[in-house]
Amino acid sequence: MTVMGLLFKGDAVSSAVAVVLLCMSVCSWVVILWKSWLLQRAHTDVARSTAAFWQAPAMDDALRTLPAFDREALVLPLVQATQVQQTGTLGAAGDRSQQLTRVLRDALHGVLRKLQSGQVLLATVGSTAPFVGLLGTVWGIYHALIGIAGTGQISIDQVSGPVGEALIMTAAGLAVAIPAVLGYNILGRFIGRIEADLEGFALDLRELLLSQTKP
Repeated sequence: MTVMGLLFKGDAVSSAVAVVLLCMSVCSWVVILWKSWLLQRAHTDVARSTAAFWQAPAMDDALRTLPAFDREALVLPLVQATQVQQTGTLGAAGDRSQQLTRVLRDALHGVLRKLQSGQVLLATVGSTAPFVGLLGTVWGIYHALIGIAGTGQISIDQVSGPVGEALIMTAAGLAVAIPAVLGYNILGRFIGRIEADLEGFALDLRELLLSQTKP
């Protein structure tokens, strides 16, 4: 019997476990495929956008040309954050260096939240799916033993069939968890690289703006 067989022929608990595992698998694969596409675009966008920015003759020109290269809006928010003028607020307190550090940090955090979206789901699926499958296995073995005890006769054939069917849930839990864990780790490395590029650009942008304000 497969997981789909347990879904339609098992009791309420077995069916619920099968549904949860199926939902976990679908959600994790959707996130993996979507994030792979997103991060591929993001990696290309950051490289193209930073190159376009540094080739622009002035800040106004850079702000006009960046949207054409920054499809995922990762670099443009950092540049736009430095152009917001605050007066009469605590945000405007301190020297120019402190203000730039604050606005760039906030903008960078917003961009990184976008890149990190979906990672929590993959981590959750990877850590909980084996236990969900184990729950289905324990429940299935329990009912299998109850059924065997009710017959009054115990043989290898009677034990191996129901127990083997119950163990399918453990295998299903691992089959759901392994792709989620691998996806989380691989995508996390790509996110780390893009994050390092964005942090480097934010630092260079800060130094550029500070040098322009010096007398």
